[in-house]
Amino acid sequence: MTRFFVVPSSYVYLRRGGAVLLQLRQNTGYMDGCWAAGAAGHVELGETAVDAAIREVREELGVALAAATLTPVTVMQRTDGTDNPIEQRVDWFFVCDEWEGEPEILEPRKCAELAWFDLDALPDRMPEYEREALGALRAGAGATLLSHGF
Repeated sequence: MTRFFVVPSSYVYLRRGGAVLLQLRQNTGYMDGCWAAGAAGHVELGETAVDAAIREVREELGVALAAATLTPVTVMQRTDGTDNPIEQRVDWFFVCDEWEGEPEILEPRKCAELAWFDLDALPDRMPEYEREALGALRAGAGATLLSHGF
């Protein structure tokens, strides 16, 4: 059996009505020029996926939220189809309807713009796996398990 390491990440979509906040990525070396979750990042050693979600929202958007306001949308295991260990991932996707503060860009080197997008009118340029996660949110079926790239 071939074993691999999994890179864990948390994604948070702030939601107002039927729209979610997305960021336009730049200068990261990954999916630059694409719209992606308003806040996302790797789960650090000693953190839960929820802890990482709360931290990333605070660091990237400057808003505070409580764990109880995060609703899981899906957990996705994904790969790019290679055996590259860094491309073996598990992602937790959350939606949040309540927070304190107004979202703003706190990492301008990595984020060119923030914008609200209706779930029925998502931008063309976005990671396909995030489009799948937002499809699960739009379907409203509750938390799901997804796989991508296998």
